[in-house]
Amino acid sequence: MAEVAIRKPALFGLLAGSATARLTVTPTASRISLRAPADSVPALSSALGLDLPTMPKTSGRAEGRSALWLGPDEWLVIDEAGSDLPALLSGAGVLHSAVDVSHRNVGIIVSGPGAEATLSAGCPQNLSLEIFPVGACTRTIFGKAEIVLFRTEDDTFRVECWRSFSDYVFGLLAEGAEDAGH
Repeated sequence: MAEVAIRKPALFGLLAGSATARLTVTPTASRISLRAPADSVPALSSALGLDLPTMPKTSGRAEGRSALWLGPDEWLVIDEAGSDLPALLSGAGVLHSAVDVSHRNVGIIVSGPGAEATLSAGCPQNLSLEIFPVGACTRTIFGKAEIVLFRTEDDTFRVECWRSFSDYVFGLLAEGAEDAGH
């Protein structure tokens, strides 16, 4: 019988940070890129067990699952438990597209009182709590890489980036964390 290669997660085992900011790689999660028209949102929300957000920069969360608004008909859905999200949506009976991007993305948690300063080292957006509150999310750039940024707590952000850019993003975040610690 042929052996099957097990892919090691990107950034496996990496930690970085400073006295004010900590970087940790998220555990493996299920992710889908979801596209759907407005009239499909109620049925898809019901199937996912959370309200798909319909306003810019907002998110919906329930029991380890998050839906991040990326556009008028686009969401990134992240399930920490690793559920089969396309299967959950298959019975919704409404028009939608759900593409599994679990192996494409890598999640990095940036936390601590210096988290905002760490991200500001490479992100041009105003990340102050007043402008980018808990639950806010956006597709933006960090350095030269596209990321999805999600504020999960006052001093905690989740950065989602493509696997191919993860070393670059993690390295730049580590530099930002060091600067934030001074």
